Amino acid sequence: MTITETDLNNARKAWGDALVAIGKAFHTGGIDEARRVAGDVLDAAYGYNLGPVMFKPTLASGEQTFRTTRDGALSYFVAHNDAYPLDAGFGIRNWREVSSTTAASLIEGDVAMWMGRVEMTEEDGSITYTDKSFGYKKDEDGTLRIVLHHSSLPYQP
Repeated sequence: MTITETDLNNARKAWGDALVAIGKAFHTGGIDEARRVAGDVLDAAYGYNLGPVMFKPTLASGEQTFRTTRDGALSYFVAHNDAYPLDAGFGIRNWREVSSTTAASLIEGDVAMWMGRVEMTEEDGSITYTDKSFGYKKDEDGTLRIVLHHSSLPYQP
């Protein structure tokens, strides 16, 4: 069950497509539809079924910077959760396209790491860049799961 570069590329493309889908769901069906889509994304892409996921979102801070649970990740993507009052809903913005550029990757059997820049374009054409590191592990069914997701805005001196 060795991971390949194609697996990594497909996983990042699926993650980007899912981010767009969450935003579209919110803008056409409201928060309940966005929450459903985001939950499906978390269940399909992330390894919360394997244990805690090391997730450090781009725009999280304070005591809730790290989201090791599915509930914490869901709140980051769609907000509307009193337990996470600072969340604005990163996934419910009007994202329309997501692409990535690889800085480096490392594959060791059923575990892989990827680091690079992700470009996210909103409906109005504005672009947000984030620096991301993803760690992946194939589960026993051979599904590639995100077990590490670290994201930050590029350094601005």
